[in-house]
Amino acid sequence: MRVYIAGSGAMGCRFGYQLSKTKHEVILLDNWDAHIESIRENGLKVTGDFDDVVQLPIMKPTEATEVADLIILLTKADQLPKMLQDIKGIIGEKTKVLSLLNGLGHATTMRRYVPDESIMVGVTIWLAGLKGPGHAHLQGPGSISVQNMVGDGQSVADMIAMFNEAGLNATYDDHVINAIWQKACVNGTMNPTCTILNCTIGELFGTEGGLNLVQGIFKEFIAVAKSETDGIDEEAIWKYIIDASKKASNHYPSMHQDLVQNGRKTEIDYLNGAVVFKGKRAGIPTPYCQMITEMVHAKEAMLGLR
Repeated sequence: MRVYIAGSGAMGCRFGYQLSKTKHEVILLDNWDAHIESIRENGLKVTGDFDDVVQLPIMKPTEATEVADLIILLTKADQLPKMLQDIKGIIGEKTKVLSLLNGLGHATTMRRYVPDESIMVGVTIWLAGLKGPGHAHLQGPGSISVQNMVGDGQSVADMIAMFNEAGLNATYDDHVINAIWQKACVNGTMNPTCTILNCTIGELFGTEGGLNLVQGIFKEFIAVAKSETDGIDEEAIWKYIIDASKKASNHYPSMHQDLVQNGRKTEIDYLNGAVVFKGKRAGIPTPYCQMITEMVHAKEAMLGLR
């Protein structure tokens, strides 16, 4: 199977590295020149749960020419339309395109470029960080849940098997939209708050004010999620958030890595901003999400990122 990782930041490097240990062909796609140059010259360095250097092909999306069997989308949310436009030449009739992006609403964007029968959506709870160009730090357990837009799990059994061969703990989930909302709740409560407060997840949850802020955001996510889909288990999701905060207590979430550590735009419009948009449409007030979205946008503007 020829697999492209479209967006080879921290999470893309995790998937690329682990899949490279299987029999399948893995190609990284990215637009960060220093990252591309480092991996081409020195290989991809991984630390944390692994201590290794692996040689992987990497190129810009527009340079890819061989038709894919599978494309895993791990680009930033606001970069998704351009990525899909740049890689349209490698999307063949039998190509599967799997979105594992953080946030909400990506299938709508994918439909502009990919037919429904080729689209898969999913969610992953693996963690990863970049120490610098060509250096990924991979730590902690995780899993993947995926679902076809059209058809059932039998049609992608080989893909699930490949993920599991790579140790990525994949399952097919007929209700993955609920899992996507669950992860959005995790990211929406932890990412922007840790970014604005410049703290770890453990530091956020370790204060009364931080926990109150998390709870206010959480209740807005749940209210909007329940307006869009059935089967949202508020109690179970809250328990999941608390468990995740303990497991990743020393972790700076990805939005902090983007904005605070690397001066890059965030995905706030696809998390809390999306809840504000959906809430207005459904007549549900979302003052916590509105405020945190505006705070992140203000910080982006201060850094000249908007």
